[in-house]
Amino acid sequence: MKQAIDEPYRCFNRDVVKYIAMFTMLLNHIATIFLQSGTWLCEIFLAIGYFTAVVMIYFLVEGFYHTHSKKAYISRLFLFAVISEIPYCLAFTEKGIITFCGLNMLFTLCLCFGWIWITDTVKSKKLKVCLALGIILLSVLCSWAILAPIYTGLFVWARNSDKKTKIAFGIAVLLFGIINLLGGIGRFPLTTNILYAVLAVIGIGLAGICIVFLYNGKRMKTGRTFSKWFFYTFYPAHLLILGIIRIAMQMH
Repeated sequence: MKQAIDEPYRCFNRDVVKYIAMFTMLLNHIATIFLQSGTWLCEIFLAIGYFTAVVMIYFLVEGFYHTHSKKAYISRLFLFAVISEIPYCLAFTEKGIITFCGLNMLFTLCLCFGWIWITDTVKSKKLKVCLALGIILLSVLCSWAILAPIYTGLFVWARNSDKKTKIAFGIAVLLFGIINLLGGIGRFPLTTNILYAVLAVIGIGLAGICIVFLYNGKRMKTGRTFSKWFFYTFYPAHLLILGIIRIAMQMH
């Protein structure tokens, strides 16, 4: 995706951006599980947390084209998706111990990986379209349904072009804003609905600013192995902890 750039203001390497994404994801999940919907704190935490998914998708596309082994990459991603499913459902069950809450974001990323592979390898346009539609339909079972594959397509299209990357993030913000606006029709007064829709796109907008203007295309010089496994293990680990806290609070 982005070539290494040494401009002074591009001070964030890939690992720093991912650490920020882990923190914003934690805020989003705390808001979803513990905070009252509609309160300003809840909505702000949710909005900031939307930073994470779009960044994960962006780096998935980048990783697809830079990895030494696509088979190892997808195998690792799928393994942690399976590991994360019980913690995911444990965290997001609203009442009781655990119910099925859909498939977690790592399963979504597996589908997005498939989308990139199709784009990169399938020659027949008709087959490519059919497979892509199949992935979009399957994504309905997952977190960030439909939008995640579309965002993946945008970032594949924008690959190696700063101009196209800016356009891709602009479209991502616009799509998310429109979806939130449509979702609020009939639920909120018009002014409140517009305000919520604008608030909702803050996280994705910040992700765009971070990637387009601050990301330098590099990785950390030290601690790469630690960071790699931290990003994989943080997802199920923090969900498990949040799930245990949720159950403990319900029991009291």
